Amino acid sequence: MSEVRLNPYLNFQGNCREAFEFYARVLKAEIAFLITMGETPMAGDVPPESHDNICHVCLQGDGLVLMGSDCPPEVYEKPQGTIINVQADTPERAEEIFAALSEGGDIRMPMEETFWAKRFGMCSDRFGVPWMVNCDKPMP
Repeated sequence: MSEVRLNPYLNFQGNCREAFEFYARVLKAEIAFLITMGETPMAGDVPPESHDNICHVCLQGDGLVLMGSDCPPEVYEKPQGTIINVQADTPERAEEIFAALSEGGDIRMPMEETFWAKRFGMCSDRFGVPWMVNCDKPMP
């Protein structure tokens, strides 16, 4: 039986590097791989003004892998129908992550206690990416 991993992949409109540097700080993770369009074998086929755009980036941390890239404007689609969930170990860490992700973004559900969670909140960050931040209550 083979193992399978599910890694969210985010697309951006030229600000992927800024977003992933932000996510690395907030999630206490590392950018494990990053290549620009200009560093790829297809650099000659890409307009010079797109050479600094991200072809692929991979963020890795304890229990997380998040990938992304910049898209040509004609290919980019605004995220919809999917939310990236962050599972925090403590209410304090959940509050910290939520505050950072929601700053400059849009809070959809304020961080609060729920029947299933010590803390839960939903927001879209300043890059338009939707997030849920959760810190579970112990199961009975």
